[in-house]
Amino acid sequence: MLFKILINFLFGYLNIELEGYYIERFINTCISKNIFLWGIKRTKSSLLFANIGAGDFREAAKIAKKHGCRIKIKSKSGLPFLMRKYKKRKIFFILLLLVIIGIYTLSKFVWNIEITGNENIDTNEILSVLEDDGLKIGVLKSQVNEEKIIDKIRYQRDDIAWIGIELNGTNAVVRIVEADSKPEIVDENDYNNIIASKDAVIEKISAQNGTLMVKEGDKVKKGDILIAGWMEGKYTGKNYVNANGEVKAKVTYSQSEKIGKKEIKREQTGKKENKYAIKLNNFKINLYKTLSKFEIYDTMYTNKKIKLFSNFYLPIEVIKYTNYEVTETEISYGLEEAKMEGQKRAEEKLNNLIEGEISNKDVAITEYETYYDVKVTYEVIEEIGTKEKIGF
Repeated sequence: MLFKILINFLFGYLNIELEGYYIERFINTCISKNIFLWGIKRTKSSLLFANIGAGDFREAAKIAKKHGCRIKIKSKSGLPFLMRKYKKRKIFFILLLLVIIGIYTLSKFVWNIEITGNENIDTNEILSVLEDDGLKIGVLKSQVNEEKIIDKIRYQRDDIAWIGIELNGTNAVVRIVEADSKPEIVDENDYNNIIASKDAVIEKISAQNGTLMVKEGDKVKKGDILIAGWMEGKYTGKNYVNANGEVKAKVTYSQSEKIGKKEIKREQTGKKENKYAIKLNNFKINLYKTLSKFEIYDTMYTNKKIKLFSNFYLPIEVIKYTNYEVTETEISYGLEEAKMEGQKRAEEKLNNLIEGEISNKDVAITEYETYYDVKVTYEVIEEIGTKEKIGF
């Protein structure tokens, strides 16, 4: 559609007004005769405004008459009409021609890469892989072999189930379907042991099938057999089975935090300032001349690529820098204050790791010359049994 609009601009187009009771028939007939209409606006059921190529107007007038509609030209636009209007302004036409040539030339390159569908795979990682395979900002679209890139990535990456690449305008849309991480499936007909998934101390263990190899109070290492996948009878001998049972164990988690006796606390004041820069492909132009008015500040930036149409990106990027004023305050920690602060920081991290019930918590603090070391230890009751196929 974008290409058709550009062609009609070069050869001239008209903004028309159509009035009548059979407007739908007029539109359908135009479509069947490959007459391109765009920018269609309908203000009433019997009144329509649209753009049409100058060369198609005569045929459209015949169709309108056939369906009892009145058609008239509201305005004329495009290069031929501009040339008539400004035929004495040579510089204008030279600049206009250069702009058209520039847009046409830019349309031959990829100026934006859009990644969709990735949740676990980092976008920058995908961009790096694509660049190694020839798809990068500034590359000629004719040099991009989509099928070759897709085949190579699917062969090399087990975490990508499907990938598609579509070049639309100057935009490359890369759609990804990530592969599901499939858990190991244990066949109930196989012979399996139940082993420890973590270092722990056994709290409770019972076997519905198999032979207990440890008892309550035993310390076990990751990978130790807890319930063996075999049973032995006095008269039947050893028979292999699929071990089943419950294993609850005490798992220890620790996290240490260093708290300086003197630390700097940073807080934002709420004041901010914006500065801008323009990036032309790899060349950046700063639009600000002075440094920040804040003595101490944090900076965040956002970037936005310029585009003429929905998928026609230009090699121009506007970067917005936002400086947030910050105050720094020196804080002195005593033993108790350091213990509370260290415990708070450590527990925030530990709480993201544990899955079971906390049975015990311990906080220890050690004082050094310039800092305190705060160590928080959790004892957590968890299910640690996992099945492992017996290899013969």
